Amino acid sequence: MDETNRLLGLEDETGGESSSDTQKGKYMIFKSGNEYFGLEIQYVQQIIQYQTVTKIPETEDYIKGLINLRGRIVPVVDVRLRFRQGPCEYNDKTCILVINVKSTTVGLIVEQIAEVAEIREENILPPPTIGRADKAHHKYVYGIGKVGTSVKLLLDPEKLLYDDEPSDAEPSKMSEE
Repeated sequence: MDETNRLLGLEDETGGESSSDTQKGKYMIFKSGNEYFGLEIQYVQQIIQYQTVTKIPETEDYIKGLINLRGRIVPVVDVRLRFRQGPCEYNDKTCILVINVKSTTVGLIVEQIAEVAEIREENILPPPTIGRADKAHHKYVYGIGKVGTSVKLLLDPEKLLYDDEPSDAEPSKMSEE
């Protein structure tokens, strides 16, 4: 995983080579269920192998717990459960995408990393509005990215982390620690 992080330019915490210009239009593509999702690479800090997670009592089922990442305590979310796809067995392809959104570091458990894809703005379409009621994960999707002959569902990481389950007009909150 360290070699993968280095090749992707994800572990440059000094702000050197990994500038937002070189990351513009690049997406980390991962698999969840039968679908492929994209997350702007600017949010991704690193990819780590799945490791034991310390459970937190009385939290939502998709919040798997906490990990110790080089001395930092990081909450971990299972993307499949967040999308209400149902649990799956973790295996050697399961990994944790460590992302940073609004100065909050969170780990996302994903089934498998597929690729880093460049998706130009003209190849991003708004998500369709028909049939959205039965697809809970679509509320986290801000666009559909065309990559060759396939499509990727592009995620809004803020909504993924901060949106509560559908409720009235009450703003959502997630404790940052």
